[in-house]
Amino acid sequence: MRTELAPIGVFDSGIGGLSILKALRAHMPHERFVYFADSAHNPYGDKSDAFVIERSRAIAQQLIDGHQIKALVVACNTATAAAIHVLRAEHPGLPIIGIEPALKPAVAVSRTGRIAVLATRGTLHSTKFLALHNALAGQATFFCTPCDGLADAIEHSLAKQDTTHLIAACATFIKATGSFGQEKEQIDTLVLGCTHYPLVLPYFRQAVGAQVQIVDNGPAVARRVAGLIHPAPQQAPSAPLWLSSGSVHSLQQAADRWL
Repeated sequence: MRTELAPIGVFDSGIGGLSILKALRAHMPHERFVYFADSAHNPYGDKSDAFVIERSRAIAQQLIDGHQIKALVVACNTATAAAIHVLRAEHPGLPIIGIEPALKPAVAVSRTGRIAVLATRGTLHSTKFLALHNALAGQATFFCTPCDGLADAIEHSLAKQDTTHLIAACATFIKATGSFGQEKEQIDTLVLGCTHYPLVLPYFRQAVGAQVQIVDNGPAVARRVAGLIHPAPQQAPSAPLWLSSGSVHSLQQAADRWL
């Protein structure tokens, strides 16, 4: 298969990476995508680094061997922090793009210099995140809140059809983080630091109000991927190939709902 015709692989612990896939497809409508949800092992946020590395290696190898991907997007903050250095060392010829909370874009748009970061506990405690946070500490004040259980609640909301619970959970985490608004002592920018969280962006918008900037990393990741690959020729957009360690049917249902 010619390199430019090969698909781009995307994986996450579950459906969270659909937010990244949405940005990728919007930016590169002619590309083909293979999406793998490791739903049998989600969430990654409460797993050990060793476990996340083992799963990431196995999924990457499956996408490389089975689908001859031309790039791999690790659409999970936890897997990026734990495993991307291993994946890049093992596959030096493959562009591998990871995810990190969008702190730099948030600093660029914040006027009060007070920025909220919502993420999993695993991401907030990771060496990669702490290094990024420390590098930017002099440019803004960050209010970091671990949203325990939120990614899992989003993951399973399709079966429960329980938007009321999700709306309440988002509001609770926002309230625990601080005061949001445009005044000098208020938080004026919100970083969604888990790929699951943009899937419920309207609920966060409802909680923080219309004036607060909400930032996620999907568009930046899409631009980065586009700059690293051999672009596909002009062709009609095609549906992604859905793969899962759990139920592919549930993944397709989630894609129909969230995308």
